[in-house]
Amino acid sequence: MEEATGQLIADNWRRIVERVAAAVQSAGRDPNEVSIVAVTKYVGVPESAALLAAGATLLGESRPQQLWEKCEAEQLTDARWHLIGHLQRNKVARTVECAELIHSVDSPRLLKAINSAAEQTGKNCHVLLEVNTSGEAEKHGLTPDALSSLLDQLNDYPQAEVRGLMTMASRSGGQSQARKNFAVLRELRDSLASEELPLSELSMGMTGDFEAGIAEGATLVRIGSALFEGLEL
Repeated sequence: MEEATGQLIADNWRRIVERVAAAVQSAGRDPNEVSIVAVTKYVGVPESAALLAAGATLLGESRPQQLWEKCEAEQLTDARWHLIGHLQRNKVARTVECAELIHSVDSPRLLKAINSAAEQTGKNCHVLLEVNTSGEAEKHGLTPDALSSLLDQLNDYPQAEVRGLMTMASRSGGQSQARKNFAVLRELRDSLASEELPLSELSMGMTGDFEAGIAEGATLVRIGSALFEGLEL
């Protein structure tokens, strides 16, 4: 990878860090409450390594196979990996070995499969439950009612440790609609959380709407395309 490419990625990372900091300040929140998941689905190992060198620590992949490949790359051994995309049950075992956090658990069957795979590894797997707050049919995610039902079943899955919730905003409606979708997730968390299950993580907001996510309480924002502006992908 050319030095200029690495510098471009570093500059993009710096700008995103500054934008996130500004959004956190505008929302009157503690900067330590919000982390950036740098999404690498657009690029290969060298560009992902450039993000690490620039200061990113959490890297996210949408596709399990790409997660597995990058997880094994020598240049990326210091990365902490999140799976942010849809996960099929036949891809659970290897994903559990690689991912520090799975954002996209959208059914009891998937949670059961993750729990079984975690039992095989002898360690807990940290997950978020994905909720479809926009109501769009093409999106994955639990309905609010299904979320409540699944939370009542968590004792059946002791090694799939639920840390919080995730959502994606509507494709239309801009920042205003995104903020409404994100508010739904936060309100769900507030109504369902308990001392035993605080649901402290809220993964919401991507390149086009992360400011709205931060305003509504996001603790994780998933940013990809803005990190690679200016590159030929």
